[in-house]
Amino acid sequence: MSETSTVSETLTPSREEFAALLEETLGPKPKIEGTVVRGRVVAIDGEEAVIDVGLKSEGRVPLKEFTPPGGQPEIQVGDVVEVYIERYENRSGEVVLSRDKARREECWNRLEEAYKKGEKVTGAIFGRVKGGFAVDLGGAVAFLPGSQVDIRPMRNVGALLNKPEPFLILKMDRRRGNIVVSRRAVLEESRAEQRKELLASLHEGQVLEGVVKNITEYGAFVDLGGVDGLLHVTDIAWRRINNPSEVLQVGQTVRVKVIRYNPETGRISLGMKQLEPDPWEGVALKYPVGAKFKGRVTNITDYGAFVELEPGVEGLIHVSEMSWTKKNIHPSKIVSTSQEVEVVVLEVDEAKHRISLGLKQLLPNPWEEFLERHPVGSVVEGEVKNITEFGLFIGLEGDIDGLVHLSDLSWTEPPEQAVTKYQKGQLVKAVVLDVDVEKERIALGIKQLEEDPFKKAVEGLKKGDRVTCIIKAVTPQGLEVETVSGAAGFIRKAELAKDRREQRPERFAVGEKVDALVTQIDHKERRLALSIKQLEIEEEKAALEAFGSADSGASLGEILGAALRQKQEELARKQAEAERAAQSQAEEAGEDQAGGNAAGEGADKGS
Repeated sequence: MSETSTVSETLTPSREEFAALLEETLGPKPKIEGTVVRGRVVAIDGEEAVIDVGLKSEGRVPLKEFTPPGGQPEIQVGDVVEVYIERYENRSGEVVLSRDKARREECWNRLEEAYKKGEKVTGAIFGRVKGGFAVDLGGAVAFLPGSQVDIRPMRNVGALLNKPEPFLILKMDRRRGNIVVSRRAVLEESRAEQRKELLASLHEGQVLEGVVKNITEYGAFVDLGGVDGLLHVTDIAWRRINNPSEVLQVGQTVRVKVIRYNPETGRISLGMKQLEPDPWEGVALKYPVGAKFKGRVTNITDYGAFVELEPGVEGLIHVSEMSWTKKNIHPSKIVSTSQEVEVVVLEVDEAKHRISLGLKQLLPNPWEEFLERHPVGSVVEGEVKNITEFGLFIGLEGDIDGLVHLSDLSWTEPPEQAVTKYQKGQLVKAVVLDVDVEKERIALGIKQLEEDPFKKAVEGLKKGDRVTCIIKAVTPQGLEVETVSGAAGFIRKAELAKDRREQRPERFAVGEKVDALVTQIDHKERRLALSIKQLEIEEEKAALEAFGSADSGASLGEILGAALRQKQEELARKQAEAERAAQSQAEEAGEDQAGGNAAGEGADKGS
């Protein structure tokens, strides 16, 4: 080998030796990409900040990464800041830096630690996204589901935007960059602590401040700080409130008093009116019974109207106390809401907070006026207003009605037949039978316009008198008869004869005349109770007294035979006298006719 080649091999290093020499000259390449380092701001160049991080060249970071939302850049020359090294150098040989990524990296480290420990983190809701809201946790963006904003659904989240709020991390995935947080979990935790403290010191009569959380038709739910209480609509104010929304709003702060508290169920009843003086104290003295006052109609129901006499004090005008005559009418047809009316106090119950009022008492009682003008027994005239199954309603003066019962339509006709003679709108006269002012009833009678034929027929008749009857009907129970004077009567089967074998109704015929004794005069049923049996007994007794007795030696047949002969002789004598009287009348009539004829003939001759 030549000397030249030997020197050349000696001067030329191997590849490994060259790499070692290069590394020795330049030093090892830093392994700092993807890390966060501290650097100093050396210059502000336009919209960028030049930062020296101790490497061979500076890096540039846009000023917007140092600017808060809506503010000015918070950086000056000389400030020391943390930045994230994305690349060691770019095409220009500069280090590629990022303030946002540094903040995010730092934030993720902090959030992971808080997530592991279950600690709360602070963030601000800055925007709405699908299904919830976006939250800035100081460098990392988290998702807040809509259901995790508050304990109860919130319609308006505007009050929470861009304000620091505590959150609890429910889930996080650094690789995917996902973080899910909850504000509700923080509130529930705080609420549980407040609830525990509040319930430990809660007692009836305690006065608290709360926030109206929800309003219903029957009241409002008030948050007392971790626990809710019910403020019933009747406990909001002493005056009548139809709906709590008239005086309360969601979110309103109110002072309330604990009325009832049940530790077992946890139910709390609250009141607002209990913090004010009770206007019902001494109300019986202010509103004595019988006095007149003016008030305003606050509410109308099916059963009456409520009238406010003063703030917090209301009375009820029952529908029955609104009008003397308008009975089947809704109260709204008589009064209207907010109308000012004059009323009379009827009753006061201070303990139950009730006052009964009357409206009709301001007007004269039409039944009292009617009784004054038309006493019992007087005759009135009116129009048939209605025909019912029990009688006729007659319209009278004063817009009131009187009733003619079916039984007072006719003395002789059956009620169902007598009522068919009347029609609605027909003018009729009637007699006032009775006026009940308290029950507001007037009884009238049409048949009383005429004299009772039964009363006339039995005038002078008494029990035990003998009457002659005409048989009107034969029934299995007895005979329906009518006396010659026109009184109806009935002879029971057992009263048809003394002999039981003769007590047979079929042996009598309609139109036949019979004699009987009066055993009862029934003015209510308007008929007589008669007996042939009693007549036979009386005739036997009279015959024994007139013709002797069985003890004197005469048989009963002889005695009755003698009585019968005497009766027959008396009948024959009366019949003979009647015939002679009839013959005498006929003769007198003939003589009068003959005289008339003779006078007629004389007149003809004279002409």
